[in-house]
Amino acid sequence: MANTKQARKRARQAENRRVLKASQRSMVRTYVKRVIKAINAGDHGQAMTEFKAAQPVIDRIADKDVLSKKKAARLKSRLNTRIKALAA
Repeated sequence: MANTKQARKRARQAENRRVLKASQRSMVRTYVKRVIKAINAGDHGQAMTEFKAAQPVIDRIADKDVLSKKKAARLKSRLNTRIKALAA
């Protein structure tokens, strides 16, 4: 347990950040699941719509360092590849 005033404050801040970041990661996962659900259903138009909604969310969360920028790019790339394969 934190003994100093500074250490107690840092522990509080770390906990608050953990809770916020968990919520944001969950939101990204929800958007990704919507895209995957549309892909699995074979609906290209719906998949594109969901992907366009998910892209700015993924970028915004990556800018806040909840996800790394590379992971966000990889995630978008893989989703886009699957959508393009669906169209072909």
